[in-house]
Amino acid sequence: MPEGIVRPYGDTTGDGMVQTSFTLPVPPGPRADGAALQLAAKMGIEPAMVVHSTGIGGGGGAGGADAAFTFFVVYGSVRHLVDLDAVEVEERAYPLLSPSEVNAAVKTRLRRSLVVLGACIGTDAHTVGIDAILNLKGFAGEKGLEYYRELQVANLGAQVSVPELVRAARARKADAVLVSQVVTQKDAHLRNTRELAGAFREAMGESSPLLVVGGPRFDPAMAAELGVDKVFGRGTTPGEVASYLVHALVPPEETS
Repeated sequence: MPEGIVRPYGDTTGDGMVQTSFTLPVPPGPRADGAALQLAAKMGIEPAMVVHSTGIGGGGGAGGADAAFTFFVVYGSVRHLVDLDAVEVEERAYPLLSPSEVNAAVKTRLRRSLVVLGACIGTDAHTVGIDAILNLKGFAGEKGLEYYRELQVANLGAQVSVPELVRAARARKADAVLVSQVVTQKDAHLRNTRELAGAFREAMGESSPLLVVGGPRFDPAMAAELGVDKVFGRGTTPGEVASYLVHALVPPEETS
């Protein structure tokens, strides 16, 4: 196989084996399994095997006889190839800094505390993302932004309305507003982010704080489309966010 061209790996290198899961609005049974295999074939997974199926929904609970839907896990081989040279990703344009480097940059170059607000907006009550970035205990072995002595951090919690967040940002003179969105049904995270960006533009114009959003279903390349300054995807750590805040908000170091 040419250099830079790869196939999925399952049992042996390049065998093309993949596993996927989905739900069909079909009661469990042989007909449902057949429908799943038909779908898998149209997705390019052939031959495919239904390795797990269970009924969901209906009055009988999961797996009940009157379930209206079936959840599947399908395993099989694809012929598709991936050209690594054609992969486009957003490269990080700033260095990763340690907490001491972040504190030093803010103290010596900004010369005041950097004010950061965080929240989950709309009906999203899942604070695990914003807590992982802001709370002292942090995430993935890294302390959250509350650990950074030169950052003044306020976590407003869940289900914060956009107007409320705008008022808080103005009252606290926030330099940056961080918003986590975990609920993604019907693209709620995208709709909420566009509402957020529009509200800050209308209320604060050029004096708007840096707007940063994140969540497991965001594409980091969508920042301009959504009207925000930065988008973080799944697996983002507090250190990455802190380093970006320095990059975006702290004057560069003077060189002689």
